Amino acid sequence: MKHLGANFSLVAILAAAAFLPAAAQTNASVSPVSSFVGSPAITAPAPESSTAVVLSAYDSDPQDSVLTIRKRVDEVNVLFIATDKHGKFVRNLNQNDFSILDDHKPPQSILQFHRETDLPLEMGLLVDVSGSVRGRFDFEQQAATGFLQHVLRQSFDKAFILGFNNRTQLTQDFTDDITLLSTGVQRLHDGGGTALYDAVYHACRDKLMKDKPDHPVRKAIIILSDGEDNQSEYTQAQAIEMAQRAEVIVYAISTDDSGLILRGDRVLEQLADATGGRAFFPYKMKDITHSFAAIEDELRSQYVVLYKPADFDADGRFRTIEITSLKKDLQVRSRKGYFAPRQ
Repeated sequence: MKHLGANFSLVAILAAAAFLPAAAQTNASVSPVSSFVGSPAITAPAPESSTAVVLSAYDSDPQDSVLTIRKRVDEVNVLFIATDKHGKFVRNLNQNDFSILDDHKPPQSILQFHRETDLPLEMGLLVDVSGSVRGRFDFEQQAATGFLQHVLRQSFDKAFILGFNNRTQLTQDFTDDITLLSTGVQRLHDGGGTALYDAVYHACRDKLMKDKPDHPVRKAIIILSDGEDNQSEYTQAQAIEMAQRAEVIVYAISTDDSGLILRGDRVLEQLADATGGRAFFPYKMKDITHSFAAIEDELRSQYVVLYKPADFDADGRFRTIEITSLKKDLQVRSRKGYFAPRQ
C-alpha cells in the first residue's frame, strides 16, 4: 500500500547526495521518545556532526540539520469498511460497488482496489487513568492485556502503551513483546484529571507519525476513556487534525457505565468518526471484551483504494473524502479526508 507522501527515485537521492560533503552523508540516528510529560512538544535532539537526507512530504523543522527533498506525488490511499444493515462486514465487494469523491470530485483514476486483511499493525493503547474510571479500572487492564495477547503477531505487529490523566506517560514504547506490553498495562495507576485530547495529539504526532517504516502498515489507536476532558491544552479539533495527518484510525471504548448519553460519549464518537474508526459503549464489564474483539475484526476486514485525485494541488489544505456504497443497505466508514502535502 502506498501512502500520500514523498516518493523518490534512486537517481534523485544520488543527485542530492552528490552535493553533500562525504562526512555529512552518514545516516543520523535519533533515540525514540521514552516518555511524555505534560503538554509541551517532545523532540529528540539532532545528532551532532551528522547530516541525514530525509525523504519527507511535510515541512521540516528549521532547527533540524537535515536536507529535505520533496516531490509531489498525487496518490491517495484510503482504508475503509463496508457493513450491512445489521452491522456485519461485507467482504465480497469490488470497485464498481462504490462511489468515491475527493474534494467533491471523482478521482482522475483508480490505481488499486482490493480487500486488505493482513497489513502489519502499529497500535497505541491509550488508557484513561483519571479518577473517573476507578470503578472498572482493574477489569479494563485485564481486557486490554487479553486483546494485545490475541491480536499482536510477533515480528509482524507492534504496539505501545500510553496512560493519561492530567498528563501523559508512556509505560511501554513500541514493541512486539507481549510480556513487556502486559507489564506496561499493569504499570498504569488511576487518579487525577483527564487530558484526553493531549494524549491523542501526542500519540499521533510523537509516535505514529514520527515512526516511518519502510513497508505499508495500518496505524490505529485504541482509547479506553469516558471522554470527559478537563485538562488538555490542545483542543478536540487539534487532536483530530493530528490523527488525520498521521493517517491514524481511532477506536474508542467508553468506560462510562451510567447508561446515559453524556458529553464524553459524543467526544469519543467524534474522534472515531473523523478518522474512520468506531466508538463502543459497553455498559457491562464483560462487554468490554466484546468491544476489543470487534476492533480486532475491523482491523482485519478492510478495503483499500489507491487513486489519483482530480485537480490536485499540493497546497497543504484539507481535502474531503466521501466513499459511499452503490448497493442498497450498505454503510461505509472511512476517514473524512486528508491534508495535502506542501510542495
